[in-house]
Amino acid sequence: MGEEALLRDLRRDLDDAGLRGSFLVRDLHTGTEVGIEPDLAYPTASLVKIPLAIATFDRIRTGDLDGAQGLLIEPGRDTTPGVTGITKFRHPARVAVEDLVYLSLCLSDNVASDALFALTPPARVAETVRALGIGGLTIRHAIRELSDTPADRLRATDVHLAHALAIGAGTAGRGHGIPQLDVTRASSGSARAFVDLLQALWTPSPIDPGVAARVRALMADNLMRQRLTPDFSSDATLWSAKTGTLLNLRHEVGVVEHDDGQAFAVAALTESRVAARAQPEAEALMGRVARTLRDHLRGR
Repeated sequence: MGEEALLRDLRRDLDDAGLRGSFLVRDLHTGTEVGIEPDLAYPTASLVKIPLAIATFDRIRTGDLDGAQGLLIEPGRDTTPGVTGITKFRHPARVAVEDLVYLSLCLSDNVASDALFALTPPARVAETVRALGIGGLTIRHAIRELSDTPADRLRATDVHLAHALAIGAGTAGRGHGIPQLDVTRASSGSARAFVDLLQALWTPSPIDPGVAARVRALMADNLMRQRLTPDFSSDATLWSAKTGTLLNLRHEVGVVEHDDGQAFAVAALTESRVAARAQPEAEALMGRVARTLRDHLRGR
């Protein structure tokens, strides 16, 4: 099948499932790529934890931060809502800075991430991204600002109402009545911006090689594996990735490394028109679309 026809079919599949997305797959050795609306910007939710990790490890490398320094986290005072990690702790805990990076990337721990943002504010993380020459990626706020959405104010039985609002309150210019979904106010990025970031982590770039290696290792240990992992993880591949979720947004970006030496950066950023919190079919389709694009690129 030709590329134009393939992309048309994939767009139709996404539309039939109530999805729109920004997808991009790039061969990290040749630079060839294929995508669907790769420059369309979305609020990035937890994907921002990748540049946060880069900035934190770089400050540790230069001696600006002590990775072994323990930070006291106190439930009630420091808690940012979430479903994993320190967010669920009931008692004070002292956690080293480097271990907070692990919790942030591998468990997508919101409390750990905000403790890191307290050390390296969003504006400083954004400076790190700009220094890499990566455009189209903004870091405007800490994670706690993602926890005050309509879904956080409603009972669990009414969460579909928050999703309905998320679906209906957007504008043609990518603005939104919910600030966390407005690309002009929230941290945002496109599939291309994240593929550029992944390429900087996996190939020679201004990122210190030791910093890049540490971030890659943590992304390989990521425990959030319900989206693209089933389509990219096998005995003959290594899949290293990070997810992002907010209301009707479901994202994942990562790199698949094959035993034969091939490596592909993959970014899938999506929004759903279905007013439901749990959408396993949408997550399965994300993986299928991303893998189909990778298979097409690999077969060129």
